[in-house]
Amino acid sequence: MRFITALAALSLTTLGLATPASAAVPAKSSTAEGYGGAIATVDATATAAGLEVLRRGGNAVDAAVAAAATLGVTEPFASGIGGGGFFVYYDARTRKVFTIDGREAGPASMTPAYFVNPATGQPYAFDEARVSGLSVGVPGTLATWKSAAEQWGTRSLSSALTEAAKVADRGYVVDGEFRRQVTENAGAFGQFDATKALYLPGGLPPAVGTTIRNPDLAATYREIARKGTGAFYRGSIGADLLKTVKNPAISDSPSSPWAYPIRPGVLTASDLARYQVRHPAPTRADYQGLTVYGMSTPSSGGTTVGEALNILEASPLDSASTVEKLHYYLEASALAFADRGRYIGADTPQSTLRELLSDRWAKQRACQISPDRALTKPVAPGPSGCTPSVTAATPDTGMSTTNLTVADRWGNVVEYTLTLEQFGGNGMVVPGRGFMLNNELTDFNFTGTQGTFADPNLPGPGKRPRSSMSPTIVLRDGKPFLAVGAPGGSTIITTVLQIIYGRLGLGLTLPQALAAPRAAQRNTAGIQAEPAFHTTYGPALTSLGHVFGPDAPEIGAATAIEFTRHGGQLAVAEPVRRGGGAAAVVRPRG
Repeated sequence: MRFITALAALSLTTLGLATPASAAVPAKSSTAEGYGGAIATVDATATAAGLEVLRRGGNAVDAAVAAAATLGVTEPFASGIGGGGFFVYYDARTRKVFTIDGREAGPASMTPAYFVNPATGQPYAFDEARVSGLSVGVPGTLATWKSAAEQWGTRSLSSALTEAAKVADRGYVVDGEFRRQVTENAGAFGQFDATKALYLPGGLPPAVGTTIRNPDLAATYREIARKGTGAFYRGSIGADLLKTVKNPAISDSPSSPWAYPIRPGVLTASDLARYQVRHPAPTRADYQGLTVYGMSTPSSGGTTVGEALNILEASPLDSASTVEKLHYYLEASALAFADRGRYIGADTPQSTLRELLSDRWAKQRACQISPDRALTKPVAPGPSGCTPSVTAATPDTGMSTTNLTVADRWGNVVEYTLTLEQFGGNGMVVPGRGFMLNNELTDFNFTGTQGTFADPNLPGPGKRPRSSMSPTIVLRDGKPFLAVGAPGGSTIITTVLQIIYGRLGLGLTLPQALAAPRAAQRNTAGIQAEPAFHTTYGPALTSLGHVFGPDAPEIGAATAIEFTRHGGQLAVAEPVRRGGGAAAVVRPRG
């Protein structure tokens, strides 16, 4: 999405990603097919960084870390060392799938009433909680990069940070999507001098075509490269982060008044120092003879995508039309989201996850779906026989996330989703450090949502909030067939599900599956759909009883790689959404 300057374009010409040296903007393609390694991200600069690593003999993990570090510069509102994410890795040597849980963690002092205003007894308004120190969880991104590089990489984390620092020094050119994100967050950004100085020059969103440089982030990256991640979790960088959280550097002359007090947070040095990534076993579901691996808790993505696919496989769809298949897709998604809300949180037992992903569970959920009439939403969580009832549903709405997909010449694969939560996180750039802080703790439910039942996603000491991130790797006979992930809050789940179902259930090619218009049914009264989906399928689906809510301009911005039977790789990024992505291969076909 973000583009680099003419100086950077010179180095990309040999990669096939740049226009002639005189041009300031490198060309990019949403689809690339070939051999020797592949990568897809939302940003041409990050794709080029990862591709260069692959071309120089690095593996998929090396390339993923390099691309992610670059995204921290060029996609600063959706990623960076102030956030977290989930990393799924297929190891070609062992034919096993591994994961890293780099989700942000709450402070040790966090209680279930953390987001309830003690003065009123009522939960904070979302924006009041978001633009505050309260929303910041301990970032897990750097720990994720370190863990991945040390376990499976062949290059040091310091080399990736050093190269990304050059991008921060050199700068990148503002495009329309970047300006849109700043404009939509100008009210929050304008409260903090460090954020204003970087992203609101002269008090206004930067003009398209101007260059943004971030020397503070370059220096921060280089300090970590020299001293290691301890500089962040136990050193001076962490101290600056904590100072910002506990005493937000509120501007004496904000661009516009903020409706809420900007509250301090309670993260401590011990919260930072004790942070560790986790390595849960991946979720697993079988669909059409393929094995679908995803991310376990605190992500709900792997379980919810897997359960919905199981429900679809248990449904009578062999001779169904496209509209009928989409009807079942929407119903399966609603049922899986009902179960997500009732059962999935950071502390959900593995036995519960296995039950939700069992064929027995899928069959008793699938039998609730009528072929000619949509269920009334919201539906109840299972188990519930075949007579549905109603329960509450409160899907999260965060959108600020990015995703990358990488494969190397040896067959290793990385699917990695990383985030700050909202675009621009909590709105605060750490002064002198150049990176934004997350607002991930607002992914907790502020109060209970499950009536008399326990809510699995209430805050707790050191707890990690439930996520919808769904990095997914699909195997055929133990070898990679497809890898896919996306941003988009809780629509991440429906986007990944719809792409997999489009490719395998509707017979679309992978580029067609990513480009197809999307709809998200998250167990809410109305379906959220892109206008093209509503126009094309809305009348027929409405006649079946489906209800559409307000349309969304776009849903998700996915990346994916498919592996051909002849050893090739097809890398695909969004052709249009979020400004379009960039896909590349080491040796293009033909």
